[in-house]
Amino acid sequence: MKLTDVFSLLGGLALFLYGMQMMSGGLEAAAGNRMKQILEKLTANRFLGVAVGTVITMLIQSSSATTVMVVGFINSGMMTLQQAVWIIMGANIGTTVTGQLIALDIGALAPLFAFAGVVLVVFVKSPKAHHWGQILAGLGVLFIGMDMMSASMMPLRESEAFVSLMTRFSNPLIGILAGAVFTAVIQSSSASVGILQTLAAGGLINLSGAAYVLFGQNIGTCITAVLASIGTSRSAKRATIIHLMFNIIGTVLFTALCMATPLTDIIASFTPDKPASQIANLHTLFNIVTTILLIPFGTYLAALSRRILPELPSETEQEHRLEFLPQGPASRETRIGSSAILLNGVSRELRRMMGMVTDNVRRSFDAVLDPRRRDMAGIEACEEYIDFLNKELAAHIARGIATETNEQDSARISAYFKIASDLERIGDHAMNIGGYTDRMEERHIKLSQTELDEIGKMRDVSLEAMQLLADDKCLPEDRLVKASALEQKIDDRTEQFRRHQLERMKDTDGADEMSVLYSEMLTDFERIGDHALNIAQALMPRAFART
Repeated sequence: MKLTDVFSLLGGLALFLYGMQMMSGGLEAAAGNRMKQILEKLTANRFLGVAVGTVITMLIQSSSATTVMVVGFINSGMMTLQQAVWIIMGANIGTTVTGQLIALDIGALAPLFAFAGVVLVVFVKSPKAHHWGQILAGLGVLFIGMDMMSASMMPLRESEAFVSLMTRFSNPLIGILAGAVFTAVIQSSSASVGILQTLAAGGLINLSGAAYVLFGQNIGTCITAVLASIGTSRSAKRATIIHLMFNIIGTVLFTALCMATPLTDIIASFTPDKPASQIANLHTLFNIVTTILLIPFGTYLAALSRRILPELPSETEQEHRLEFLPQGPASRETRIGSSAILLNGVSRELRRMMGMVTDNVRRSFDAVLDPRRRDMAGIEACEEYIDFLNKELAAHIARGIATETNEQDSARISAYFKIASDLERIGDHAMNIGGYTDRMEERHIKLSQTELDEIGKMRDVSLEAMQLLADDKCLPEDRLVKASALEQKIDDRTEQFRRHQLERMKDTDGADEMSVLYSEMLTDFERIGDHALNIAQALMPRAFART
């Protein structure tokens, strides 16, 4: 094998993987946030769930990508672990389509697919056409890469050392290990199965040896989901355990069948002159049979994954964590479904953040009104959490804005960024209000009953504004009208209370320290109203659409 053949092999593999990525990206842009609604409707029962997993994986040509998507959906709260079981089973069936397409030898049409896709991207202005063009071009590039790999491997038929190496794969343990390791390295079972088909088509390996490698490839494809689950919730990690258990059970079952029965000879007899078809058929049979056998036990697989990875009190009580968005390496994933995961996750994290801000507004005013209820340590801890969420959300949103191709979703992400910023500012003003109690305690300052009554009114209208923002039953247009009225009410009360303060200052012959603190408190109160109105404006549907 010449050096140029090695370069051709690597280049073909690169095109194959890039073609799959193009298809995934095109589907992601075409589907956008609708992926959530599709999954919610079609995962109502196990059979529909398997069908959804199969179809999605057929489209994106990667069970790893589907499983990573499922991990993200579970972590963001869009899908339950039980629903994920059926999607994962379907994904294992859907991934066999690539092998069947390769076996059909439609590589001759690959340039046509690529050309059609490029025409849609370059010459058609419609964004939807661009997305479909990306899918077609990706399919074409995928098969061009496969043809390059096939051509580069031809000289290996003359290599005695390589042929000898291939014969060792008839040992089940070596074959399974080789398939698992190679697939884990390139993180694509479709690519590794395609290479195996190329070797078989070139006469370098027979089905009896390729079978064990094929079974190992099904295990190796789980590594992508395992990596994607790093930094996610334990429930999301359980999805990767289910994926791994599915393929291990299938491997044990089919390895036993191949060793005890002439299964490979029977499959080879259907297409004796087409080694690539033999591998594709065995791959399809492996996943369909395993799925049929395990469908009745899907709930048990989910339960077993919970036993293997139980919820830990230390994790449920862990401070400063995202509940609906991935952290760590998984937060940088841009695979299929990432747009839906981001939008849903940010929305849910903003709801958490809004609840924390509302609590701190209440606790801060209560600390001023009744020093016995003062809990500055709790207020400061909550403020730190709010700052953490704002920082993490900003990082996720920045990545989403940079990679989002759907204009409406991009505008929605930008609106969420504004909401997070305004919530963080409300938290700061609440912290300021609570912090005044330290100075009041140090200087033994006491509030008059009039001042207490006015601060109570500040608290009530501030909480009314926060509760309005959290009311899902309120239409966006009605919320904005009410928020505008509340903001004006806050401005009017601020002006009224300042006049009262000036009158009290005249009665006391000058401004004491309490007057200064009260003036600062009024400023924070007014700013809370301003930021609440900003959030109501950002929640309007027109804020989610580009003008």
